[in-house]
Amino acid sequence: MKFVDEALIDVAAGDGGNGCVSFRHEKYKEFGGPDGGDGGRGGHVYAVADANLNTLVDYRYARRHEAKRGQHGMGSDRFGAAGEDVTLKMPVGTLICDAQTGEVLHELLRPGEKIMIAKGGEGGHGNLRFKSAINRAPRQKTPGKPGEQKSLKLELKVLADVGLLGMPNAGKSTFIAAVSNARPKIADYPFTTLYPNLGVVRVGPQQSFVVADIPGLIEGASEGAGLGHQFLRHLQRTRLLLHIVDLAPFDEETDPVEQARAIVQELKKYDQALYEKPRWLVLNKLDMVPPQERAARVQDFVRRLRWKGPVYEISALTREGCQPLIHAIYEHIRGAQQAECGGAPADPRFAPEAQE
Repeated sequence: MKFVDEALIDVAAGDGGNGCVSFRHEKYKEFGGPDGGDGGRGGHVYAVADANLNTLVDYRYARRHEAKRGQHGMGSDRFGAAGEDVTLKMPVGTLICDAQTGEVLHELLRPGEKIMIAKGGEGGHGNLRFKSAINRAPRQKTPGKPGEQKSLKLELKVLADVGLLGMPNAGKSTFIAAVSNARPKIADYPFTTLYPNLGVVRVGPQQSFVVADIPGLIEGASEGAGLGHQFLRHLQRTRLLLHIVDLAPFDEETDPVEQARAIVQELKKYDQALYEKPRWLVLNKLDMVPPQERAARVQDFVRRLRWKGPVYEISALTREGCQPLIHAIYEHIRGAQQAECGGAPADPRFAPEAQE
């Protein structure tokens, strides 16, 4: 299924039903008084976060979503029925924005979270409402109020703990396939990943974290080169970025240090907050470097890049060095999650009992 992370939709809540003007007509009661009921409210439009969805493709082709209007009031003190509500299922991590202004209206972050995105109109009052001691036969009624209508932009930001960052062919897809249950397309040419892939990494019983692999960046992505940086939004909710670098490129003229610097610059141009996230350097494809040259090549790379953060050396193809990296990631995310929740982990994957 094609990954779709943006969609434009129009939603319309139902109009309220009109009030009714009616008088009671019964035998032997010539002046029975007013009995016109109120109209029913229009149907609301809701959005609910569904953990079983991971794309907005359903809304790419179904643009208009309307709730039913409320029933009109009737005589004999009968009130109109409320219009039927409409519930739209969306992936967890969906931003609901105003299509005209770009204002973020809602954000679905928890499975099962339900919010109203368009309110139905209130029903009108029948003449029964206007009866008083001095107005015994009112002929007033009010129409139902119109329901809200909105043009909305849906934007999906996947919820992942770890995001993979790097040039095309750096080995991101091979890495996520080696450590998780994801099975992305892997080939010996760039841009094999055309949409984000999510993988669940199992560390132990009830211990796991989610990794997001996005299409590779190249220099000039901020100007639209390659696939641009349209998928970088999927890294904004991660707690850790892994900058994967190909330490043994096929082209001998390619300098991995310059490629790494280009990625960092594109990241900074896109979002300063994303640039400031914790970022680890992962030097991949060690299996293609002679064992006697590995230490020197890694040391030279780190020195030229002037990197001060954590460095991990792996081979995603042979899985060499992957397990220590996985456990280090888990401990980092667990600490970050506990710090966010004031020391008490809200996510059961990082609870102390999960480690027993």
